[in-house]
Amino acid sequence: MKSDFQTGAAWIDGQIVPISDAKISLLDNGFLHSDATYDVAHVWQGRFFRLQDHLSRFFSGMDRLHMSIAFDQQQVKSILIDCVKATGLENAYVEMICTRGVAKPGSRDPRDCINQFFAFVIPFVWIADFEKQEQGLHLSITNIERISPAAVNPIVKNYHWLDLTMALFQAYEKGAETALVVDSAGNVIEGPGFNIFAINNKHIVTPQHGVLEGITRMTVLEIAAELGFSVEPRTLHASELRQADEIFITSTAGGVMPITKLDGSNIKDGQPGKLTQLIKTRYWDLHKADKYSLAIN
Repeated sequence: MKSDFQTGAAWIDGQIVPISDAKISLLDNGFLHSDATYDVAHVWQGRFFRLQDHLSRFFSGMDRLHMSIAFDQQQVKSILIDCVKATGLENAYVEMICTRGVAKPGSRDPRDCINQFFAFVIPFVWIADFEKQEQGLHLSITNIERISPAAVNPIVKNYHWLDLTMALFQAYEKGAETALVVDSAGNVIEGPGFNIFAINNKHIVTPQHGVLEGITRMTVLEIAAELGFSVEPRTLHASELRQADEIFITSTAGGVMPITKLDGSNIKDGQPGKLTQLIKTRYWDLHKADKYSLAIN
């Protein structure tokens, strides 16, 4: 039976099914209009990392979008744990989703929809795996503007990714591996699924406005304070980023990942920075701490 779940499991309509059998309606507004919110947690070496923080953000996002589901946070937690158990995965990518649902026939009123909850678990997804992180990533600052936070609140995780996807294509054309989007003033914002950090000496700057406030970002801010760094969330212009001693990105899909090349030019000596490595080591160490992680029996 477990072999059916080796590539993943999903919670659909009250039951756990192999990921290959997971389907939603074509008429769901989550699919038709990107009218949905979600959150992604991960399991590392059999332990969820900061699951409660992800659940809290997910439920907050639903509240902001006038959505609700039939489960409370503890029930969703149990569903996610059961999905992980079904796969037997020690390292997993875990996503919870709420869609607007299907409207009544002929209606375009979102209040007529019954919101839907889904979840799935697949093997761990990396922006850059450990082998790639030893070399560092090549990042490009594109001229693609991020969707205005006045239009779509970035604090609520959403599937409005066309700006991020177009930025990736622009980065690939320049020979880079991933991309940053900017605002109308040329300040860097974020990338496809990650936050950005710049280090000079032991001073860290990360964009504050128009960004998703990532759980990994939050963890790094806590680590930086613990290690004696000064931290300054504020606007970060592309020109300032280019002058940084070290650059790294953060994501649930990979943790703390060094940037060693920016728009074709090496960052300093082109090697992952020592302070970045220090933060990265501490980040993965926290995965063993009961304060931050939940063991799956």
